[in-house]
Amino acid sequence: MNSIEDSVSTSSQTPLVQRYLWATGSLAAKIQPGGKVGHRYDVTSSNIWLDTQPELLPDIPEEFSQEIVSYLRLYQHRLHIPQVYGLAYDNILLLENVPIDETGNLYPAITDAWEEAQAVRQVYWLYQIIQLWTPLSELGVAGSLLIPDNLRVQGWCVRLLELVETPHDVSLQQLGECWQPWIATAKTPVAQELNNIVQQMCSEEANLDSIVAQLNILLLSSAADLPLTLEVAGATDPGSQQTQNEDACYPSDAADPDDLLLPRVSIVCDGIGGHQGGEVASLLAVQSLKLQLRALLTEVKEQADILPPDLIQKQIEASLRIVNNVICNCNNEQKREGTERMGTTLVMAVQLPQIIKSLSGKESQNTHELYLAHVGDSRAYWITRDYCQLLTVDDDVAGREVRSARTLYRKALQRPDATSLSQGLGTKDGEFLRPVIQQFILEEDGILLLCSDGLSDNDWVEHSWRNYALPVLQGELSLEDAVRQWISLANEKNAQDNISVVLTHCRVSPDPIASLLSALRPVEVIVPEQQEQEQEQEQQSELAASSQALLDLLVSEPAITDETQTPAKPQRKKKWWLLLGGLLILLVSGTSLGLFAWWRLKLNPQTFQQTCGRLPQNLQRLCPPQR
Repeated sequence: MNSIEDSVSTSSQTPLVQRYLWATGSLAAKIQPGGKVGHRYDVTSSNIWLDTQPELLPDIPEEFSQEIVSYLRLYQHRLHIPQVYGLAYDNILLLENVPIDETGNLYPAITDAWEEAQAVRQVYWLYQIIQLWTPLSELGVAGSLLIPDNLRVQGWCVRLLELVETPHDVSLQQLGECWQPWIATAKTPVAQELNNIVQQMCSEEANLDSIVAQLNILLLSSAADLPLTLEVAGATDPGSQQTQNEDACYPSDAADPDDLLLPRVSIVCDGIGGHQGGEVASLLAVQSLKLQLRALLTEVKEQADILPPDLIQKQIEASLRIVNNVICNCNNEQKREGTERMGTTLVMAVQLPQIIKSLSGKESQNTHELYLAHVGDSRAYWITRDYCQLLTVDDDVAGREVRSARTLYRKALQRPDATSLSQGLGTKDGEFLRPVIQQFILEEDGILLLCSDGLSDNDWVEHSWRNYALPVLQGELSLEDAVRQWISLANEKNAQDNISVVLTHCRVSPDPIASLLSALRPVEVIVPEQQEQEQEQEQQSELAASSQALLDLLVSEPAITDETQTPAKPQRKKKWWLLLGGLLILLVSGTSLGLFAWWRLKLNPQTFQQTCGRLPQNLQRLCPPQR
């Protein structure tokens, strides 16, 4: 039996959770602190209960009210929305994943934190609220966003205390009226523009898309006045009990420090399908995405106007579908079925160097804009000196059951297949792929952690982040050493799996040490134009050579025989990768050029044709003609 003071289970040696819950309703508010409900829940303060037996399943209703269904349908937004835990005495609804800190205290209300927040954070909070407007409106709970005390803030992140049903539809005008008192005390750089936006919201002609677009531009402009330094490090390890590594990551120990993608891009993939399956799929995904992201970053930097988030998200999603279909076609050609089909999870971060005019009037080379793409159960965390936030939601069977409003999360975890993946790259045709792509703004110092489940299983990130992230943030530990130490922890605690860890240290505050060393080692994120041109020429040469190698191979390679008749394993693997690599070059090049054709013809036809003209001759034919 574990006591409240224990931090690790005496039986399983896994971390124990101090699970604070929010008890909804007026009846719960009447229960005085210091009492115990149902011999299980300690009432620590008004409406805040501590589950003293978190290893037991809570009481779960047989039928779900519309109130409960709303929480379940919004499971994908759990970064901002709490989830139903269960029922307690007299049908009191208990919520988990609530804005309560580790000591059982509520995070501050937005109204209490507003005046102390910097201009960029004030805009960021409003931007998050407006993005929640549509999903909450569709379920009749948008009124939850009109109650200031219901809106709590954990650093940059807006989190709701509970959902509130309203008897009638609420309007964008009402949201604008709710914001008016805050705008009156907004920071000077953003006050006038925010006032203009709120005036539009309060008018009868209020247009949600226009409001979102204006807030996005204001947010990027205000963030652009901050400095930004990025440093990235990553590594993958088979694990102490495994001989084969089906994980792949970028960057890794062997990454080229002069790669154009560094330090803007980080990727973790966890292969599915066993040896000669999962390892192939994860490496295919990483290499394909690197090719496509080089093109994306180049195109973004050439744009004179800010590209809207939905366009960038569609481009990233299209890139993921390319990867998905390359892997899926390999499965089909090899007649892989069921659990034999190879695939991979993915978590990927891309920091975009969009050029924008900052609020101070200067042209900035960076909007501090980061996009996070996610498929499967590899995870992304944002870690600061004060907190660790899980940014992604696992694509697993338990989550699927919750989103479908069939059960509560704690009961879904009792299924034997609860942690089985509900989707992965390459397991099905691209039309069935549903990646989640989120936009974030880097406006505080922190560490972005991407990892496979070899580290995140059993909540070891949540329970160990202070030991490995804080020394980096305090300048006491290098990023590379932190990666190695986190992998060592995973080998000790989750040794049955492969492990991949990629850390990006994001710094927006001035660094006096870095300033002193700047003459010896530049810390700017922006890569000089001359270096870009040289590396672009090298990449084009590599593409041309790879394409020619594929053409030579297709002409000379005999028919592929059964694996049992193939001589040596190293030789088989070399030919496998040569064929697969060449096929990937053609598939990715042709498809991604088609996507960029649509994008560039829509935005700047002349520039796209110039880009095609710079490609190797054997790839120029893949460019669609200009109409």
